[in-house]
Amino acid sequence: MDKKRDFLRKIVAEDLEAGKYSKVVTRFPPEPNGFPHIGHAKSISLNFGVAKEFNGVCNLRMDDTNPETEDPKYVEALKDAVKWLGFEWEGDVRYTSDYFDKLYEYAKQLIKMGKAYVDSLPEDKMREYRGTVTQPGKRSEYADRSIEENLELLERMKNGEFEDGTHVLRAKIDMASPNMKMRDPLLYRIKKASHYRTGDRWAIYPMYDFAHCLSDYIEGVTHSFCTLEFENNRELYDWIIDTLELKPPRPYQYEFARLNINYTVMSKRKLLELVNKGYVNGWDDPRLPTIAGLRRRGYTPESILNFCEQIGVAKANSVVDVAQLEFAIRDDLNKKVPRVMCVLNPLKVTIVNYEGSEEIEASYYPHDVPKEGSRKLPFSDTIYIDRADFEENPPKGYYRLTPTQPVRLKHAYIISCEEVVKDENGNIIEIKAKYYPNSKSGEDKSGIKVKSAIQWVEANSAKKIEARLYDRLYKTEMPQGIEDLNPDSLKVIKNALIEPAAIEEKADVRFQFEREGYFFADPVDYSDEAPVFNRIVPLKDSWAKKKKPAQPSAQKKPKKQEQSGGEMAELNEVQKTLFKGYLKQGLSKQIANIFARDEVLANYYKEACKAYDGAVTVANIVANEVARELKDKDLSQLKFAPKDIAKLAQMLDSGKISSKIAKEVFEIMSQSGEDPEQIVKERGLEQISNPEEIMPIIQEIIEKNPENAAKYKAGNSKLFGFFVGQVLKATQGKANPKLVNELLKDKLNGL
Repeated sequence: MDKKRDFLRKIVAEDLEAGKYSKVVTRFPPEPNGFPHIGHAKSISLNFGVAKEFNGVCNLRMDDTNPETEDPKYVEALKDAVKWLGFEWEGDVRYTSDYFDKLYEYAKQLIKMGKAYVDSLPEDKMREYRGTVTQPGKRSEYADRSIEENLELLERMKNGEFEDGTHVLRAKIDMASPNMKMRDPLLYRIKKASHYRTGDRWAIYPMYDFAHCLSDYIEGVTHSFCTLEFENNRELYDWIIDTLELKPPRPYQYEFARLNINYTVMSKRKLLELVNKGYVNGWDDPRLPTIAGLRRRGYTPESILNFCEQIGVAKANSVVDVAQLEFAIRDDLNKKVPRVMCVLNPLKVTIVNYEGSEEIEASYYPHDVPKEGSRKLPFSDTIYIDRADFEENPPKGYYRLTPTQPVRLKHAYIISCEEVVKDENGNIIEIKAKYYPNSKSGEDKSGIKVKSAIQWVEANSAKKIEARLYDRLYKTEMPQGIEDLNPDSLKVIKNALIEPAAIEEKADVRFQFEREGYFFADPVDYSDEAPVFNRIVPLKDSWAKKKKPAQPSAQKKPKKQEQSGGEMAELNEVQKTLFKGYLKQGLSKQIANIFARDEVLANYYKEACKAYDGAVTVANIVANEVARELKDKDLSQLKFAPKDIAKLAQMLDSGKISSKIAKEVFEIMSQSGEDPEQIVKERGLEQISNPEEIMPIIQEIIEKNPENAAKYKAGNSKLFGFFVGQVLKATQGKANPKLVNELLKDKLNGL
């Protein structure tokens, strides 16, 4: 295996190497008493994944020993979840109820061995006799029944002669055991309930601890993976198999940490309460962590499996940030889904100087996504933009459309506001605008500079959709009950407008709605006549700021650590090691010192370097530009990501843009969140590196400044900077400074 093995896979590998088993057999054994959730996905991924990696097999087994809570619909949901995640179980689906006869025979065998007895203590007495963690328990007086009496009572229990709770079958182990699970645990209890598979044949049903280990043995399971809450059960698991002297090979139980996620509940009881009391719309409500809910919301199997792989298999319980799951779906969809334009809150724009109509060819994918595909965008004199993209009285730093500030319509033209139309209540109902014919995207010759591009749809061809904006179901990190439900977990927008290709061409069922997030055509309610789209996830984590409001050091650039003399505190030993490591990467002492002290900036730098290995340039941008942004913002408020910084650094290193342009591009992306490469392309900011383009400019500047040229020739070398500045000014900072220096020196020295 290429990837590092977790501790469970190491155990499996060692067992195979030692010849303990000839073939690995695992199992996924859920109880069919609810729909499977993301926690089950982790178990599915582990059990089926281990089987596949070691050329073994994995069984799907329904642990159906409680007829009061189980239902065939849950069985189907579990089967569907496994298949949807991309796995196949070995043979037919197995059921613990398939083994009821064998389990009953094993129970009788324990009685005959003097290792089990029928107890008739009332439940409260049984609890009292059990003892405490610090005090040993007391064995029931019924433990001395004869083998014959126990066998007879068990048979009568099975046949339904007794009422629920009157008798139980218990193992006879040790009432003084420090492990409470070993104090004569229950093996069978009476339940006069009809089973969905066996009907009324049985009036007794085996307990989990008895049925589980024996079902594993019957199926030839080698490695029985359970979550940590079953750690104390392992001793009983082994006791039953060893006491019955079952022939090898036998299974062994191993525990791993269950999946806990903040802002989420995965208790089946709590999920059932949400469903039954109508707080959500069924088990497949897109706000639930159920596989059915995640699937309906638009999550992909790949994103869930990637998430499970990223969190790994651990020995200790912990809480995973739900943002990690949300990142997994963003990361998956970013590489594969088309981008389309949708206006959630439409505002009419009439372009007064445009006549006729046209179709604009536009790619579905940004240039950094290795996919091809395009559509035609209808364009006319009437369009709709989002209300948030126009401000009559804009705040500082607002770069979209205003009465005095033009903006680009993405893929199309630059427009400017001519008139604001309002209703009798003063509400804006229409913008009258003009367009610039020579400003078409990709062909712009207008010379007009804009700082952002906004989405839009053409009025006559746009399709009305219902957009369901799903958010986290709970508003608190560790929800306890319905009082912690998030009242804004679902917002429904009935009159959103989308470009026609998203409906007519059916390019995909998933889209990125530009600047709004990733959306999925609802598989239940969607129709061509009434399209419904679920928001899978926003483009960025809007909860990051809420999560740690009291820890500015984890969000913002920290203040200097000062000693009493006002000097920066000396680096500690850990920071010194980090400092040396950054120096080895070629970073300056100043930047190495910053990163050694500032974990947030250092992590940001490391993430950017994963996308581009230009360490020095990346570090300079992070330590200067990103750090400046974080002085009065937290990470969640940044409109760019580490990969955007990597793109900016790569363009700078390749000579595609100059350092001056890089600062301009950074300023735009920090305000609008636009892709830096797209900014350079659409605004024509690419650096001029052709000598044939630069030399005529140099010649013209020298001719316009003969006195300065003469002074330079006479020895005033300081004037060299003057000429460099004039050339850069003439090219609006686009000329390659290094090339300008070389060409100017040759020209001036040759005078």
